[in-house]
Amino acid sequence: MALMQIVISPRIYQGESLSPYVAQIHKYLKKTGFPHTLHDMGTIVEGKAGELLALARRLHELPFKKGVKRVYTTIQLDDRRDKKIVLGDKIKSVRSKMR
Repeated sequence: MALMQIVISPRIYQGESLSPYVAQIHKYLKKTGFPHTLHDMGTIVEGKAGELLALARRLHELPFKKGVKRVYTTIQLDDRRDKKIVLGDKIKSVRSKMR
């Protein structure tokens, strides 16, 4: 399994809110069934690496469908093959060491 952090930034007019675009992306993610979590700086999605990369492409296209002319997307992919990783594992590991 893999984890992907994705940040999709529609290049919009100054003062225009990004939240409608983020909401659109999360509605789409909910329909896909991929485990995911929203945080202040982006979204993390869990799945197989190839499926996540295909998903990233689909997510990148969503703002264009709303009329945006330019979209900047960044992706980080953690593809671990020696053991299963799921959302929250890294946080649990760090918290256990803070006790």
